[in-house]
Amino acid sequence: MDGSGIESTIRAITAKDRRAAGEYHALSDGARKEVIDALGRSAVESLTHIIKNAKKERFEAGYERFLAIANDAIRTPVYLLDETLIEENMRVTRYVKDRTGCKILHALKAYASFATFPMMGRYLDGTCASGANEARLGHEEFAGEVHTFAAAYKEEELRRILRYSNSIIFNSFYQLDKFGKMARKNGKEIGLRVNPGYAEVATEIYNPCAPCSRLGITHEVFAEEFPKYRHMVDGLHFHAMCEQNSDVLERILDTFGKLYGRYVQGLRWVNFGGGHHITRDDYDIERLIKLINAFKREYDVQVYLEPGESSVYNAGVLISSVLDIVRNEMEVAIVDASAETHMPDVLLMPYRPHIMKSAPPHELAHTYRVAGPSCLAGDVMGDYSFVRPLDRGDKLAFTDMALYSIVKSTTFNGINLPDIAVIRDGGTIEVVKRFGYKDYRGRLS
Repeated sequence: MDGSGIESTIRAITAKDRRAAGEYHALSDGARKEVIDALGRSAVESLTHIIKNAKKERFEAGYERFLAIANDAIRTPVYLLDETLIEENMRVTRYVKDRTGCKILHALKAYASFATFPMMGRYLDGTCASGANEARLGHEEFAGEVHTFAAAYKEEELRRILRYSNSIIFNSFYQLDKFGKMARKNGKEIGLRVNPGYAEVATEIYNPCAPCSRLGITHEVFAEEFPKYRHMVDGLHFHAMCEQNSDVLERILDTFGKLYGRYVQGLRWVNFGGGHHITRDDYDIERLIKLINAFKREYDVQVYLEPGESSVYNAGVLISSVLDIVRNEMEVAIVDASAETHMPDVLLMPYRPHIMKSAPPHELAHTYRVAGPSCLAGDVMGDYSFVRPLDRGDKLAFTDMALYSIVKSTTFNGINLPDIAVIRDGGTIEVVKRFGYKDYRGRLS
């Protein structure tokens, strides 16, 4: 069956048939590799284009589905996740694995709604964690490896982490010296996080390579200390990106190679960290593939990536209802979702989340400031314009809310956390979590 499927897929790709993406994704791991090996350079690049276009079409249909649900009687506020769209992201991510043999871990810090993990686990190699709780969640709910990094470990926490992790990554030689033998005794691989000395992250709070950063061993310290610990180390890890394209990775790798390349020989792996926006429409997948393959050829190591955002990029919304409209120099719509409690990066980054069927202020006929219900005066999502006036009871859908919203949400002011619902394959909506007073009370004394 795979034989005929391979031939059919190759013909579809060569003909630039849009159905080739579905045929390719449906093949087994071995059959997909045979297809890649059989295609010439031009045909492989055509496949990349076909896969990206197929994903774009599925997402366009998904946005219409989000709007239809938002206009229905769904209870708000609610994080609504579309599992079929997450799977489209997974397919693109797996395609990078098919072309390079790299391993890709999902970063739990960005998205940890385990209701979709059974599907995601079929595509990825595991998870990366930032502590004991994430490590345990990855081990229990997501198939594959668990790699854990923390800026510093407490001994009691590390003992818990060791139960669930395959690799432990240390942020200093002091921590490696203190805990490395314990990790090795428990059969764990050991990594060191290094500072690659270069980044292009514009917002300094998100820049791991900012001046005086605590994240990653600097080259000066590494060069002095590493020879004493080389026998304990399996791999190096760096993370220097945030929502960026593969051209940025190319420049980071250039600096990394100059600083640390001489130390990579003889190691098992190098982890390129996260921040790779692999599933964004304008992301240069071909460049990423070339970079990974070139690195593997030069250093003969396994390459890991650990994106988080790209796993669920644009695959979830936060639907809210307009509770009231007040006037103070302009119309202010108060909704039942909060920037402060439900989407804190809006205030932290800061950024203005998009609302479906809206435009920047004054572009359309009716402009409103959209704000949350908390006591924080600055609990404001932004100013938006709409074709028609907003009414109390209208629903607003904030886009791209699966990532870094659910994991960061709080119960400040005693405001309930939004429901979490998943659109399953076939269109059914499953409310997987509903929060209430017990959740608020349970985290207090």
